Amino acid sequence: NDIDDDFIAGTRAFITRMRKELKMYAKLVTGNIILQKRLIGHGPIDKDMCQRYGATGPVARGSGINYDVRKNEPYSVYPEFDFDVPVYDECDSFARYMVRMDEMEQSLRIIEQALDKLPDGPVNPKKKPKIIKPPAGDYYAAVETARGNFGIRMVSDGTKNAYRLKLRSPTYSNMHLFDEACRGMLISDALAFMGSLDLVIPEMDR
Repeated sequence: NDIDDDFIAGTRAFITRMRKELKMYAKLVTGNIILQKRLIGHGPIDKDMCQRYGATGPVARGSGINYDVRKNEPYSVYPEFDFDVPVYDECDSFARYMVRMDEMEQSLRIIEQALDKLPDGPVNPKKKPKIIKPPAGDYYAAVETARGNFGIRMVSDGTKNAYRLKLRSPTYSNMHLFDEACRGMLISDALAFMGSLDLVIPEMDR
């Protein structure tokens, strides 16, 4: 591997510290009555709406949809890791918040296992050609990101340039349900609802 022992020790120390921090977050933030009143029962998104708009990630899992690319369509080394996929059925802003809180603990579990499985030895990256010419065909692959399913579709005609390339970002899909879901809301509730979608402007800017 290409990291030193100090990095590994520092990462393990971070995991220990972060677990303590998560307990504090649960007490100070999750248990805060003001936050609960702003999120519980507000910003409802049911399964049907998620499916119609193609919502994924914590937005979908906060609406009872048990789907995570790492579990449902395993890739890379994820099949070697033991972790849970947090899912809540309440379909409101608080459910989406709780999914993300729980996912932080699951991320720590994954990092911990990755450190345990980190192989020793020198770095031996395979040499790659400067220009890759994929065989002619239609390809699609997806990974699970912090905000959901990030998909890439590429159509190749066998040359060095893709005939067609489509990037499917989770924010771009998740943002489209905002219009329908926030109708009739108070502006203050709509802002909290938007925060629960975790929209990232550069990611949705096409």
